[in-house]
Amino acid sequence: MKTYLPKIDVDKRDWHLIDANDQVLGRVAVKIADVLRGKNKPVFTPHIDAGDFVVVVNAEKVRLTGKKETGKTYHSFSGYRGGHKTRTVADIRAKHPERLIMQAVKGMLPKNRLGRKMLTKLKVVNGAEHPYVAQQPAPLALS
Repeated sequence: MKTYLPKIDVDKRDWHLIDANDQVLGRVAVKIADVLRGKNKPVFTPHIDAGDFVVVVNAEKVRLTGKKETGKTYHSFSGYRGGHKTRTVADIRAKHPERLIMQAVKGMLPKNRLGRKMLTKLKVVNGAEHPYVAQQPAPLALS
């Protein structure tokens, strides 16, 4: 038996628009990760990038359940001694709210070159206006 390899036309990738206003962060991130990987298409193959572009608007209005706003922390390390930084969700939301969605989706993609390439197709914007009007993104239902 031979492995089926679908013909992926890189120039024909679709653009999807997701409004994160009052949506739960994890549920939005799962839907975004599925579209970026191409799991919503019948030609899904795990080792081929068949996904589409995703534009997320209203990133600052995404909702977290429970006490995650103050209790959940993100850690980073610069590589130097004493270079550990710990930030809460409230701190990140105040400075760079688009990073909440980026980090959540990044954790759901493969941890290799393919996953890093897929993450470049995610465009997260604060506010309702986005600069990708020329690509005519189609609204994507989250249900």
